[in-house]
Amino acid sequence: MSNFLWVIVPYLCLATFAVGHVWRYRYDKFGWTTRSSQLYEDRLLRLGSPLFHFGMLGVVGGHIIGLLVPKSWTDAVGITPEIYHLAAVVGGMIAGIMALLGLTILIYRRRTVGPVFSATTRMDKVMYVFLGAAIVLGMWNTIAGSILSVGGHYDYREGVSVWYRSFLAFTPQPELMANAPIGFRLHALVAFGLFALWPFTRLVHVFSAPLGYLTRPYIVYRSRDRRPLGNAATRRGWDRVGG
Repeated sequence: MSNFLWVIVPYLCLATFAVGHVWRYRYDKFGWTTRSSQLYEDRLLRLGSPLFHFGMLGVVGGHIIGLLVPKSWTDAVGITPEIYHLAAVVGGMIAGIMALLGLTILIYRRRTVGPVFSATTRMDKVMYVFLGAAIVLGMWNTIAGSILSVGGHYDYREGVSVWYRSFLAFTPQPELMANAPIGFRLHALVAFGLFALWPFTRLVHVFSAPLGYLTRPYIVYRSRDRRPLGNAATRRGWDRVGG
């Protein structure tokens, strides 16, 4: 069971993530979009979207540091475990609360605004469940393990992080995740489920960037005002802006 949960399932989810994006790009380019709904409602969107996106930037950044940067590296540059722990808890909680609050506002908007709800696919609804569960479980692990010390202290940097790096190096050590607290195991499984769903939802817009704007030629705007020189009378029409 450990090999199935912490070797087979993660690799299957990441393979679906990679192949699914290739398939989506090749056969559904016109669907590669967020399906923007700003025209339908923008008051809640202006509040929820920045909270969610900036919160998720903090969440992703924290995971990159926590999972990919070995403990020995931070020790080598003089970051003590106490300072790292404090920064991880404070920063993680702030980012998690922002992301969760923003997601709640966006889901409320999507559920209560008719046209926005109609533009929501079934896969997007499933994605919201996984995304919300991943955020909640991550915050619970921070509160239970780092603040309340439920079940005793667990240093994820010596367990979960090591497993994750071994997994990426194709030398997985499933016993490390099998011995992790239940909250971390659930968080990991939900996160991998989210990766498997990713290519089939609006989350594909994360990999969209307007790189063409960097090489696109300038757009030349020419004035249509043909006001004659001197004191000659001008034609009737719109007044010149600022004139």
